[in-house]
Amino acid sequence: MALVPDRYVQEYLGNGPSLVTFLALNASAFLVGVSFYVHSDPALADIPTFLYPLFGDSPTAMALVTLSMATLLPNLGRPVSDAPINRPLAYLHTLAFVWLVKYGLWTGVALTLRPDLYVGFSGAALWDYWGITLTHLGFVLEAFLIPHYGRTTRGALVFALVALLVNDVFDYGFGFHPPLRYEPGVVLVTVTVALSVLSVVLADRVFDRVDGI
Repeated sequence: MALVPDRYVQEYLGNGPSLVTFLALNASAFLVGVSFYVHSDPALADIPTFLYPLFGDSPTAMALVTLSMATLLPNLGRPVSDAPINRPLAYLHTLAFVWLVKYGLWTGVALTLRPDLYVGFSGAALWDYWGITLTHLGFVLEAFLIPHYGRTTRGALVFALVALLVNDVFDYGFGFHPPLRYEPGVVLVTVTVALSVLSVVLADRVFDRVDGI
């Protein structure tokens, strides 16, 4: 299920300038996401520090993929598929993939469920719906770069599923879901849990498994 051909992945992640550009763009997106949660209600200031990754869902995805791609820096000059792999890296790459897929899709679903509040063509809606939806769908495309250089394990897949479901409980059981213009109902909660499972199923399909590491 390779959405991006190997030659493009090698071209953009296998040489220094383009890889650094990817890292800079992801880091910038992380900072934009953090700024959103700093000014949201509830805000990061209302959350214990160690729970920030569960509250800031999209910034967490950006942080994970930035770390994931940064592991390619020592591999520059060689095929990205030859990047080193070990158990911690398998967990990192798997978490980055599932967080990107889940919250790339979740954002579009969450906004589209209430078109009366988001969808439109006014100046504000061009970003509040179309801009946010399209940039988050870009998360999904970026996620499919990771299996070109990363691997997963059975343990990483199980850990990723548990982490996503814990995040769902935190979001909807304790009311710390990403800020929306409406209160989430059964439909959004059900979709969120389904996306947690779907993202891990996709990871199992697209990653090579190396359970022996």
